[in-house]
Amino acid sequence: MKKTSLATDLAYVAVFTALIIVLAFVSIPVGAAGVPIVMQNAAIILAGLVLGGRRGLYVGLLFLILGLALPVLAGGGTTLRALAGPTAGYIVGYVLAPAVAGLIAYRAPRNKGGMAITLIVAAIAGLAVQYVCGSIGLMLRSGLELAPAFAAQIPFLVPDSAKIVIAIIIALGVHAAFPDLIARKKRTV
Repeated sequence: MKKTSLATDLAYVAVFTALIIVLAFVSIPVGAAGVPIVMQNAAIILAGLVLGGRRGLYVGLLFLILGLALPVLAGGGTTLRALAGPTAGYIVGYVLAPAVAGLIAYRAPRNKGGMAITLIVAAIAGLAVQYVCGSIGLMLRSGLELAPAFAAQIPFLVPDSAKIVIAIIIALGVHAAFPDLIARKKRTV
């Protein structure tokens, strides 16, 4: 097993961050809360599924930092503007979701069935983190109560589920093609 280098980690993080930024061009406005259906939230989870928790976290942080000055969000918004509005929680979720999804995904067994089940759980956990953070943001920034804030997620369940299925399929393909991407630490006794 070979160790990954800092340059390799930086390249992975940069590529996934660029992918997430490019996906800002895919946006469908939905609902009164002003939160669009975007591909970015699935790509953020895909980063965690493929890269693991640590590198997934770095993708989320780099995305957030770049977005402070550049229009990286759907509709040409900056993360600075989003952090000041009702979508602030989702931006926080973009940082935490790939870390959570990646921490779970990188515990997957090498067999196909176990890998698939683990990636499904990881992706659902990542999406749940986004929804919880988004709901908290709606409560804090829009003054919604708990139930309406969580109810605001309902229009996104079906499209987000479809996007997550695609992310899982992509992650399974990547891990099948590059089985050493998930570095297994040798146990010493």
